[in-house]
Amino acid sequence: MAKAVEPAQPAEAAPPVRRGRRPRGGPAEASGTTVPAAARAMALFEIFARERRELTKSEVARLLDIPESSSSDLLNTLHELGYVSRTVTTRRFYPTGRLLAVAKSIAENDALSAFGTEASGLLAQRSGETACCAVLAGDRIKVLAVSQGRHRLRYVIGVGDTFTIHGTAIGKALLGGLDDYDMSRTLRLKALSRLTDGTKTEPRELEDEVRSHRELGWYQAVDEGTVGVSSFAVSGRIGDDVVGLGIIGPTDRVRSSQDELLKILHEVKDTVFGSAS
Repeated sequence: MAKAVEPAQPAEAAPPVRRGRRPRGGPAEASGTTVPAAARAMALFEIFARERRELTKSEVARLLDIPESSSSDLLNTLHELGYVSRTVTTRRFYPTGRLLAVAKSIAENDALSAFGTEASGLLAQRSGETACCAVLAGDRIKVLAVSQGRHRLRYVIGVGDTFTIHGTAIGKALLGGLDDYDMSRTLRLKALSRLTDGTKTEPRELEDEVRSHRELGWYQAVDEGTVGVSSFAVSGRIGDDVVGLGIIGPTDRVRSSQDELLKILHEVKDTVFGSAS
């Protein structure tokens, strides 16, 4: 990465609504205790999204495979709550903008940022090194969350910082989460600049490295973004997003502790990505 090491101060889906059957167009069956009424409501909105038209109570009953009386209760409840509207003459129903407004409000608290804060915090606590979580932003990486290490000499970065993708372990980890076509395209968006004597600037060389480390399950950058700074990283998926998680620190210290740091990195990966899937 581009910043130098600095001294720091101490510091499922729902089950079927009928036994043995599930709503047509509704979510698939999942294990565990669920609430049929909630499953019906979610399945209803999925049906509206698919049909893209107003629906009568009888149509909803048929599409959800429920009695018309249950369809009537469901639609009347959502109408009273303001989540669906009803035409005066045809008595057909269609969602209002309230669900979208609620979803937008939820999205303002970015789930990836919350995940990154927890993941980087756990990694920094166990490793003692600065840890960060990042995603791809075009031909660069963008830091979502950072937890500073406990050493007086440690790597300092901030949330929102961006870095070149080819000089960082976390950048390589993010590339490793893509298929080969998208990796190749991303590496060729712009010419790769030489940051240190160790920086790889040929896309094919980086592609070969990323492929080999996919099999290992981890990625590294040794003095490639900044002289004296090295990093290890892994990646995983949160929904449709590839997310990278990495450790950064002075080369001598992190390289001498490589085996232990990689063990911690894999343990944290299994913990945080497993719980998020």
